[in-house]
Amino acid sequence: MSTSTAMPIEAVAATSAGQGDDLALLGLLQLVSPALPIGAFAFSQGLESAFELGWVTDEASLGDWLEGVLEDGLTRCELPALARLQAAWGAGDGEAVVEWDAWLAANRETAELAAEDARLGASLARLLGSLELLPEAGTLPPGAGYVTLFAWTAQVRGIAPRQALLGFAWAWLENQLAVACKALPLGHTAAQRLVERLRPALVAAVDEALSLPDDELGPALPGLALASALHETQYSRLFRS
Repeated sequence: MSTSTAMPIEAVAATSAGQGDDLALLGLLQLVSPALPIGAFAFSQGLESAFELGWVTDEASLGDWLEGVLEDGLTRCELPALARLQAAWGAGDGEAVVEWDAWLAANRETAELAAEDARLGASLARLLGSLELLPEAGTLPPGAGYVTLFAWTAQVRGIAPRQALLGFAWAWLENQLAVACKALPLGHTAAQRLVERLRPALVAAVDEALSLPDDELGPALPGLALASALHETQYSRLFRS
C-alpha cells in the first residue's frame, strides 16, 4: 500500500489558480497602502478648510461630510471613470484612455484638486517606472492623472474591476480619516467607528458607480470645491495647496 501524501492533481491545479488571485489581492493591497510612496498623505481634498470654516467639527459631522463626498463625488466621478479606464487599458483602447483621463481633468474644480491629481499621477508613474510596470511608450497620455495610472496598475496586476474600485474607495477613506486625526483632531477609536459606519456606503458606492451610464456622470460638490479654493489662502495649513 502506498503511503504517499502527495497532493491530488485537482488540488494542485486549484492551488495554482488561487495563486493568481492571491497575487492580485496582494497587488491591490500594495496599491492602496498608505506606505505607497506617492505623497497622497500631503493632501486633504478640502477637508482641512472644512475644519477651519466650522463645517466639520466632530465625528458625526465628519461622517456626514464623507458620506456626501462619496455619494455626490466618487460615486459619479472617480469610481465610474476608473472602471472605464481599466476596461480601456484591458482592451488596448488608447483613445478611450485619453478621453477619460481628459474628462477627469476637466472635472477638477480647483487648481488644488487638479494639482493633486497630476502630482499623484506623476509620482505613481515614477514608481511604476522603477518597478518596470509602466505601459509601453506612447500609450500613456501626457501628464496622466492618478486615476488613470491606478487603472493601469490594477489591470496589469490582474485585479478585478470591482475590487479595484473598492480598493480606490478604501484608500480615499483612509486618507480622509488620517487628515482628520491630524487636523480636527479625531481620535483613532472614533476613526474606526467611522470606518464601520462607512464600509456599507463604500460597497453601495461601487455598486452604483458600476451601473451608471456615461450621461449621468459628473460630481456635484460645490461645498468641497469652495473649501478647496479657500484652502490656498488659509492662514495655517498642515496639508499641501
